Amino acid sequence: MERHKNKRGFKYHAAKGRHLKLNDLRIEARARGNNYLFKENIPDYPRPEFHVCRLRHDTDIDGLEGIRGDGGFTNPWLKGLLWWSLDVGPEEIVSAERRLLETTYPDRTEEQIQKQQSLLSKFASSPVFQSSSRLGPFRFTLTVEEIMRAYKEQFCGGAEPIMRVFQTHLYDQEVMYAVLVHSPGILEQLQYPLLTDDPDSVCCYRDGYFLWRSEAMCGKHSFELVHNDDLQQMEVNRGRGLSYVWDNVAIAFHVDNKVLKFDVDRLRKSLKFCEVKGVTIDRSTPFHDYEKADRIVRSLWPDYPAALERAGEQREDANEGHEEEGGAGGDLSDQLASLGLGSS
Repeated sequence: MERHKNKRGFKYHAAKGRHLKLNDLRIEARARGNNYLFKENIPDYPRPEFHVCRLRHDTDIDGLEGIRGDGGFTNPWLKGLLWWSLDVGPEEIVSAERRLLETTYPDRTEEQIQKQQSLLSKFASSPVFQSSSRLGPFRFTLTVEEIMRAYKEQFCGGAEPIMRVFQTHLYDQEVMYAVLVHSPGILEQLQYPLLTDDPDSVCCYRDGYFLWRSEAMCGKHSFELVHNDDLQQMEVNRGRGLSYVWDNVAIAFHVDNKVLKFDVDRLRKSLKFCEVKGVTIDRSTPFHDYEKADRIVRSLWPDYPAALERAGEQREDANEGHEEEGGAGGDLSDQLASLGLGSS
């Protein structure tokens, strides 16, 4: 793994062309001095399969004004990649829990199904599952289908975009799996494997959604998963509150110095306010409360009839212990430029 530093000054190690699961990551990072990855006696926790049909892009006031002015999204440093994150909401957690239980205990009786207590939301404590942001108070959320359709039309000439296994980033506490999306023909010289629907892969793309098999969904391990095989039930015990690594998936669209455009009213409809917690993209950026954020948005979309909506309710203590960030998938501009894919 190679050592890097992103534009926000956070150090990380990167494995190119691979999505390393935790066991493989421990082998690769054995000499890297990571204090979280090698913690022992971590309580058992679920490793569910999430089906995610929305992506989110968090930004600050400068990014918001740029998006409104451009009518879409680009990389502000002109380095070629536009980053989005998976938007995993309550409905994805509910459906992932159902799949987990059906896979673990496929022969449950109707009575056993009815007795099963909800459990997955207790473990969904990493920043991935929170309504707050570490990158700014303005959140755009669009469906995977509409983003892919726009990219296909604007960057691929109507052809299907190509998806590749880009990199694994290891920060102190965060593991980020990056997927590269590009148009056919321009990046074929790169030695990044295609993103395939492999049952052992961390993530893949299926028609209209990303499938993510989370390796570490807990921000803090306050609960322990218990299998009661006699009753064919999954149960939850109180844990010790240990901090471990947590993982996420980021989607990087190759846009060069161009803009991925959307209708301005659609942009406004997709926009919400979210609280800023943890590390932000710029430590000097002032915090925007809701009232100020709403005034800013009204000035940019003066004809839009509704007030700025808030993101969902924030879980308490969700971001305790998170001292670093990968951002919306971290920063790969240096590597991109070295590959000749940047515009500067």
